[in-house]
Amino acid sequence: MSKRGYAASKKLLTGLIGAPIAHSASPAMHERAAEALGLRGHYQLIEVAGADAAGLRMMLEGVRRLGFAGVNVTFPYKEAVVPLLDELAQGAAAMGAVNTIVVRDNRLIGHNTDTTGFARAVAPLLAPTGNAVAVIGTGGVGKAIAFALASLKVADLRIFDSEPARAEKLAALLARHGGARVAGSVKDALDGATGLVNGTPVGMLPNRDTPVPASLLRENLWVADAVYSPLITPLLTAARAKGARIMTGRELAIYQAADAFELFTGLAPSTQVMGEAFDEVMAARSSAYYAA
Repeated sequence: MSKRGYAASKKLLTGLIGAPIAHSASPAMHERAAEALGLRGHYQLIEVAGADAAGLRMMLEGVRRLGFAGVNVTFPYKEAVVPLLDELAQGAAAMGAVNTIVVRDNRLIGHNTDTTGFARAVAPLLAPTGNAVAVIGTGGVGKAIAFALASLKVADLRIFDSEPARAEKLAALLARHGGARVAGSVKDALDGATGLVNGTPVGMLPNRDTPVPASLLRENLWVADAVYSPLITPLLTAARAKGARIMTGRELAIYQAADAFELFTGLAPSTQVMGEAFDEVMAARSSAYYAA
């Protein structure tokens, strides 16, 4: 629907496909952004665990037919939805992962705003030159993070995955975008690195593990985590204790949502409004966690 169409209808239906997603701050961010623009927005959580290709196809057909402007996609379906879409934007096609699906003229078009969102979030941490960044995890969000860093001209990009074949596949995809080195271990990935990004779900509640041993963290390293539930993950707690600069998943969550909202509507949302909504969700969640 065009910008004029949304302004006239005042209604906006979007959502999120994934599992588990009950913790997601996306409904609050998208609905608050819509309200600020004079729209009546509803953001539907579509939580289905263990969906196969047929199940995903059925969900996507519902998105196509039920009046959705589009949906976001999260773990574990960012790669699985790719062959089920009608079209892929250039960035999503290059990496083979989608976190945003836009409905246009009855067609499902895949985008990746994790990439654009992370690029916006991480830029202040990067030095003008000499960046050497380790990315742990090469699934859907790890891919997007690696492509974001490549777009920012990080010259020394190291990627590690517990499944080496996945890392090798990502390295092949990045060959045309500046390249990346596959590390044989987390220790190898961090050797001489200036930055570290966790692109895995390790540390997301209820999990309290960390993808990187604290012994490998140091003061002259910035550490970012894509996980935002909790906001300060075990990895970030350990990094901060070592004196490292840290970046929570807050900025990625807000910027990827803002970019997705604009794709859905053609309207640029307020990142301040979305950030306030995100913070309210996190504050409420923290209060509930400690009360329990």
